[in-house]
Amino acid sequence: MSNHKSEPTYTIGELAREFTITPRSIRFYEEQGLLSPQRTGQNRIYCNKDRVRLKLILRGKRLGFSLAEVKNLFELYDTNPNSAVQLETMLRMTEKKRAVLTQQLEDITSLMSELDDVETRCREELAELKRGNIA
Repeated sequence: MSNHKSEPTYTIGELAREFTITPRSIRFYEEQGLLSPQRTGQNRIYCNKDRVRLKLILRGKRLGFSLAEVKNLFELYDTNPNSAVQLETMLRMTEKKRAVLTQQLEDITSLMSELDDVETRCREELAELKRGNIA
């Protein structure tokens, strides 16, 4: 980490190591307009804002948000940093994601129950076949 205008700066390698991702991933987020590092020649120089955004991108991905959704939040924040609109948007996105996950959980629970039934029937039939073969 080097100092640039008294604000900490980071190289692509430092951020990649910190977040356990590849430099290629970071460059991809830059291509998508999610990060905008300064450049010194061919080198990218990331400030703390870029580092925080990278952390938010990765958190958003982990929560199942698309990069477009994350970008939309960044744009809302850039337009008005203390906007209720941004918070309301995030709440709506969270509610939608929760509804999708709840449905997926219900689907998985139902499938697990069906698998339990199939497994029980198979074991019962197998036990009957073995008893029939032994007798």
